[in-house]
Amino acid sequence: MMHRVCFFLLVVFYECISFAQTVSSYVDPLIGTKGMGHTFPGACVPHGMIQLSPDTDTIPHNVNGVYQKEVYSYCSGYQYDDNSIVGFSHTHMNGTGHSDLGDILLMPTVGVIQLNPGIKEDSRSGYRSTFEHKDEIAKPGYYSVFLKDDSIKAELTATKRVGVHRYVYPKGEGNLIIDLNHGIYNYEGKVLWSSMRVENDTLLTGCRITNGWARFNQTYFAISFSKPILRYGGKEVGQQSVYKGFWRKFNQQYNFPEMAGRGLCCYFVFDCQDNAPLEVRVALSGVSTVGALQNLREETSGFSFDTLRKKAEEKWERALSVIQIEGDEDIMTSFYTSLYHTMINPSLYMDVDGTYRGIDGNIHQVKDFTNYTVFSLWDTFRALHPLFNIIERKRSREMLFSLLNHYQQSVHKVLPVWSHMGNENWCMIGYHGVSLLSDGIAKGISLDSRLALEAMESSSNLLYYDGIASYKKLGYVPLDENQSAASITLEYAYDDWNIYQLAEKMGEVSIAEIYKKRALNYRNLFHPKLEYVCPRKSDGSWMDSFDLYKTHGQGFIEGNSQNYSFFVPYDVNGLIKCMGGDKKFIEKLDNLFTQKLSSSAYEHTEDVTAEGIIGGYVHGNEPSHHIPYLYMWTSQPWKTAERIHEIRCKMYKNAINGLCGNDDCGQMSAWYVFSSMGFYPVCPGTDQYVLGTPAVKEVVIHLENGNDFSIKADHLSSKNLYVKEVLLNGILYHKAYLTHQDIMKGGELRFIMSNKPNKQEYEVSGKPYSLSN
Repeated sequence: MMHRVCFFLLVVFYECISFAQTVSSYVDPLIGTKGMGHTFPGACVPHGMIQLSPDTDTIPHNVNGVYQKEVYSYCSGYQYDDNSIVGFSHTHMNGTGHSDLGDILLMPTVGVIQLNPGIKEDSRSGYRSTFEHKDEIAKPGYYSVFLKDDSIKAELTATKRVGVHRYVYPKGEGNLIIDLNHGIYNYEGKVLWSSMRVENDTLLTGCRITNGWARFNQTYFAISFSKPILRYGGKEVGQQSVYKGFWRKFNQQYNFPEMAGRGLCCYFVFDCQDNAPLEVRVALSGVSTVGALQNLREETSGFSFDTLRKKAEEKWERALSVIQIEGDEDIMTSFYTSLYHTMINPSLYMDVDGTYRGIDGNIHQVKDFTNYTVFSLWDTFRALHPLFNIIERKRSREMLFSLLNHYQQSVHKVLPVWSHMGNENWCMIGYHGVSLLSDGIAKGISLDSRLALEAMESSSNLLYYDGIASYKKLGYVPLDENQSAASITLEYAYDDWNIYQLAEKMGEVSIAEIYKKRALNYRNLFHPKLEYVCPRKSDGSWMDSFDLYKTHGQGFIEGNSQNYSFFVPYDVNGLIKCMGGDKKFIEKLDNLFTQKLSSSAYEHTEDVTAEGIIGGYVHGNEPSHHIPYLYMWTSQPWKTAERIHEIRCKMYKNAINGLCGNDDCGQMSAWYVFSSMGFYPVCPGTDQYVLGTPAVKEVVIHLENGNDFSIKADHLSSKNLYVKEVLLNGILYHKAYLTHQDIMKGGELRFIMSNKPNKQEYEVSGKPYSLSN
């Protein structure tokens, strides 16, 4: 049996679980760290700037311009199958597939100084060390491990802006390597510049500037030590600076207080004869070293490591307790680990004084909101941000303000596509910032609607972005212009529907009409014979030799037509008509879940793997996440329960490799959170959540307005997966959806479960929203 790190020590069955028990004890940060999933097990606080975590290898993104496939597994820095740790870096992303960051790596060592990480086949070839999982502890706000090669115990915790380390060395002298050349998805030349100032014998400041996924990422730092430095040094270990200037008159490699270079790696030596631990505090800032120092003093001065650890754990306990559930141990662990994953990104990107680096490269200061970064919007518009609109409404509002500020600072005058560290990286497709704004406003988040509509219109009319000019002219993006044309068209149409929704709500009739028409562009790609979406060329002709099942080279990104054709969440009635009517639509859904998808269909697609596939349905990637709920519009709504139950059981497990795909900044986990409670936001931008089937016997959501919304599932078991009937506040409920206001008012939703499906179809008035009635 594979060993799994479990830091909860008491086995508790659901019959005796009380809501007084700490919910954070059911979080296992290591779930999903093997293969796909790519989570990191380190120390952070909810949505903090710091994600302090071990990195287990240093595979470069490319060598001489050639992509190294193995690097994909290291997008979060940590792989469970590795047996050595390179060091502990301070910035990470949660399961993004493509990646960046890994800033400011620290590694404690003893003996001979080594300034290269070495190779994992021979840990003694560099500063890395072997470790064993039995010596790891991972829990919210805390991580520790024993580094075997040098017999050093390492412990990590964090505040919002400061990573806190504690190292216990053997008696004698202890070294600390600070590698400013290390990074995730690194390569020769990624580090544009790095610098280190030894301000005194316990304080360092400096900066690291990288050119990666974030094209120009400036990370400033301040590092304090609990012991005085005995001696230190450093050198360039990456790409060398050709021009040395008159700095060459100094020996900058030994006890010189101002070191710099393109790939700087430094060492610091301490007297550890007294066996007292070395505490190291690393504060980050996107603004300046002054900002980093302010962050350091504000968040850690006067507090011990143990106090800071306790504060971090208390932050997680408060955050996770927003939803309390009753279920068996595996479900509790899967649920709270998923909820934990939803609270890592987006991340704080602002100093304690309210300053932050904007998308324009300038420093901005605000007083009335917190600025956030790491917006993986192609993934997270689907369920993560709708979840925030229920459980973290104040923070959601700040995130939406962050999007609008991005728009105002953008030289393109557009909302973020994929934003991090004061940069736009343009990853993936669509202009899904409009979905977040529309959904937030639909669910009562207070925003400047005029500014939001302006930003949405502007984002949808950037003619040089991903075929928008042709999209406006032809009603679709042509394949000969973009190899992801069909999926782009579908996602633009959804985004346009969101603009229509807001414009109509605001009484902007002419704008609403324009975007209602654009929202129907999905129809232009439905092949009349196939009854699936097929790419078209600029001349109007259909793609030659089209394959419904292949996930590459067919006009779709990270998906195929069989899955992507169902991405019309705002007009399911119209989609049913395009697919030949109710009976044929159900047949297509059934076939999707039961037909075997050949491995040849996805062998060239990194983000689609066998672990995330049921039949032909790809749950391991985001475009399909709403599909199992589409039965609720049909004459066979009970099939939603069958599909949801199967996905939960097969795709989410209480195990190291418990995730079926990339978590993608929490979207994969947000699906599980919603679908375990029994409803899901199929179409963000409406105020509706489509009903599914619950996985837990009882849920209580503690809302920010002081109300509680509870969900109970009577007679729930592995066999009783069907919903016989639903009651809302004690009254029999005949709709296939809840409204946002139903939840915000508080009350009780009760599912009566059965082992037999209720085959009654919903009345038209009880079915969820659709643009076409």
